Amino acid sequence: MRASRRAVSGLALAREACVFCLQRRNLRRTVRIALVVGVVLTLINQGGVITAGHATTATWVRCGLNFVVPFLVSNAGLLSGRQ
Repeated sequence: MRASRRAVSGLALAREACVFCLQRRNLRRTVRIALVVGVVLTLINQGGVITAGHATTATWVRCGLNFVVPFLVSNAGLLSGRQ
């Protein structure tokens, strides 16, 4: 029964974190960070491959991750600074 309560409280905590991160003011900040960092990382890591015309599906997946990772990290920072 204890594990069940922890699972429910864990889900409630995750839901609360998602609601907080998806607030307009927070989302605006984290999306901007992800866009800037994602563009820079893509240019640094995949720019040569893309401009040479040798981009594969794997290249585009990596480019997408260049945006997802900073978005997740900025949200983690947002949550860690939450009081």
